[in-house]
This record gives sequence, structure tokens and C-alpha cells, in this order.
Amino acid sequence: MLTRPMATRRGLVGGALGLGAASLIPSPSRAQGGWPDRPVRLIIGYPPGGASDLFGRMIAGMMGPRLGQNVVVENRPGGGAVVASEAVARAPADGYTLLHVDNGILVYNPALYARLPYDPDRDLSGVGFIGRFPLFLTVRADSPIRDLAGYIAASKLTAPTYGSPAVASPHHLAMEMFKRRAGFEATHVPYRGGPAAMQDLLSGTVDSVMIDCATGTAFIRDGKVRALCVLSEARSPTSPEVPTARELGFPNVIAYGWQGISVPTGTPAPVIARLSAELARAIASDEMKARFTTLGIEQANYSPAEFAAFVQRENAEWRPLIRELGIRLDS
Repeated sequence: MLTRPMATRRGLVGGALGLGAASLIPSPSRAQGGWPDRPVRLIIGYPPGGASDLFGRMIAGMMGPRLGQNVVVENRPGGGAVVASEAVARAPADGYTLLHVDNGILVYNPALYARLPYDPDRDLSGVGFIGRFPLFLTVRADSPIRDLAGYIAASKLTAPTYGSPAVASPHHLAMEMFKRRAGFEATHVPYRGGPAAMQDLLSGTVDSVMIDCATGTAFIRDGKVRALCVLSEARSPTSPEVPTARELGFPNVIAYGWQGISVPTGTPAPVIARLSAELARAIASDEMKARFTTLGIEQANYSPAEFAAFVQRENAEWRPLIRELGIRLDS
């Protein structure tokens, strides 16, 4: 089957680290000699137009006025966000260079590449969490497959094709995990982004698509596709009729796309605290809350330490699985 050229990856709530008001503890705005006194850069490792770019730009636009300096978005796509990640890892740890991060940058890449020019565990430190993006397994509205049981039964006869936004995207890896744990077959067809995969689903080029809520919710809501299940712990408020894989008998099939913000390791703690607080305020704004609610994005008020603990849990889950699956981007 001919498809659009594959991409390496596109991807997927900062918590405030409270500062005491005692006189012996400097406020974040004074702790580093007036930081910031010039514009701050937010590096995004993907092209303009995707979910990472959309939410990165929204957050940058909200953080800038509160910081008193512009937060300038710089897209540096390439190599599964390795180009952007290396640039930030090697940047001065002074609070003027931020990295929009996701599952791939912080968790997947060390298992996908034999050698990386950066070590996310050592070179990057978390500022905060943006949100989690539930993942849906979808088929066309007119598909003869009515539910997940039907999908799995059909796979015993002929493996269906499934699209994802890219090789080694959270969508791709989630489906491969699902296949392994539920015992069915499906053939991966990678695309350049979720919208392209969904359009080919509607045209009949692929049988199914694993899609995130940011892209898929409108298709599900409008009845253009049928969602067989969602891979989250609980049903999505935007699609309450869609059962979870857990409900359907697969309790260990849980996966999300997610996004956050990191800085070079060594960035002063008061600067990280200020950035974390402003990220949390941006996520809590009425505009962002409305967008998240409409799209079904889940928030979590993680401090920098809580974000680091979350990433460690993700590492323990996904890096061994990726190695077991044998998925590589440099082979």
C-alpha cells in the first residue's frame, strides 16, 4: 500500500513550586539579578502547525507578559526532536532557553537510538507539565467493525492496517503495546501528522487510526469515525460513550501522549520556580482551560519534582518495552 512519506515523530500542567515569603528567601524575580532582562526562547522540535507548536505558542504568549519579556518560539524540527533537544541541552543554564518536551524527547529517544548527542536524564531538568492527550483507536463510521472485540476478531483473519502520526510517536508505540498485550495483529502505516492519517482513514486508504484527542475529538464528535476504545484510565469527558481498553478486559493497556517544559540542567532553582509558576498560571487561564476541556486534554498540577518523578515512571514503563519490541530509528 502506498502512503505518504513517513515522519520520524510529531508529537504531545506545570505545577508551581511555592516560594516562601520570609525575608531570608529571595523572591524569584530578585533571586537572579533581575532575570529575565532579555527575551526568553522556547525551542520546539517539530514544524509549525502541530499540537506541540500550537500549545507551545499559546503558553509562550501567556508567559511572556507575566515574565516582563517576550517568550520567542523557535521551531527546530529534525531527527525526532533530537536537533532541538541537543541545542537546549548544550545551551547556557541561565533560564533563557526552554525546551518544549514530550514522551519522545524525555522517554523514548534513549531506547530508539543507540547513540544520542544529549542525555535527557542528565542534561535536561523539568519545569512543569502541560497536559496528557488520551489516545483513541478509531475506524470509519461505516466500517463493519462495530467494537474492539470485532476488531480483534477481524485481525485473526486479516491484519488490519492502522495509521499513526509518525514512526515512534506515542500513538505508534501505544498501538504496538496494545497489540502485544491484547494478542492481535495490525500493520502500521506512518504519516506526516495526525490529520493526514485521519483523512486517509476517511478515504478508505487505511482501516484504522490510533489518534490523540487533540486531533481526533472533532472527528468522533461529528460522527465521521467510530472510536472503539480509549487507552486512558477513565473515559474521556468529551467522548463518554467510548469505553476504555481497561473496561473491555485489558487493564494494562494505558497510554497517553503528553507535553511539558524543560530547561538545561544547572538552571538556578529560583529561575525554575518562577518559570514553573508562570507555566502553571498559563495552564490555569480561562483560555487554556476552555481549549483543554473542548479537546479532552487532561491536566495535572505537577511541580518540577513531581514532573521528574512522573518522567521516571514513564521511563520504567516504556524504555524496556521499546527495546523488547525492537523499534529503532537509527538502524
